[in-house]
Amino acid sequence: MSSEQTPTNPETGATTGDGTAIPSRFGEPVARLLPIPVHREVAAAQALSPAGAPGEKDEATGADTFYDQIGGHETFAKLVHVFYEGIAGDELLRPMYEDEDLGPSERRMLMFLEQYWGGPRTYLEERGHPRLRMRHMPFAVTPEARDRWLLHMRAGVDALHLAPLHEATLWDYLERAAHSLVNSASDAPAP
Repeated sequence: MSSEQTPTNPETGATTGDGTAIPSRFGEPVARLLPIPVHREVAAAQALSPAGAPGEKDEATGADTFYDQIGGHETFAKLVHVFYEGIAGDELLRPMYEDEDLGPSERRMLMFLEQYWGGPRTYLEERGHPRLRMRHMPFAVTPEARDRWLLHMRAGVDALHLAPLHEATLWDYLERAAHSLVNSASDAPAP
């Protein structure tokens, strides 16, 4: 049977060789899940162009932004607050924050994440382009520091109780961002 004759599932488009639909790991066919319009191209465009007010539709897709889909400011504020509660007691990461009060750092991360996911453009207005690698270059971001950062961020994500697809989307970004910022070799002795 040619590929033109191979039956496909009209809801997902995904099939096995015999035309059997491949179910989503989230329990529903992919087409029934809430669409998440945030892709690298959309996020890049958002980083460079003025965004609409929270609650407005994404012009590229006609859907709410990821920011709005997961609860807007309150959701991101909770994520960042839980993260910084972990940072406050972390002997490896806490010294990387110059301010005795973590409040300004918490605010900057909140503004960055909100802007990245389609919320207010406050970060860009106050601090310019994020330049994450440049801003983290003064610090020795080792694989151990990355893992500790992800540990505290995981606690923040878990505290949100997001839908599985939203959680997976957010976590994927956070993991990729954390890995991209490693700039120093491990402190651990070789095995």
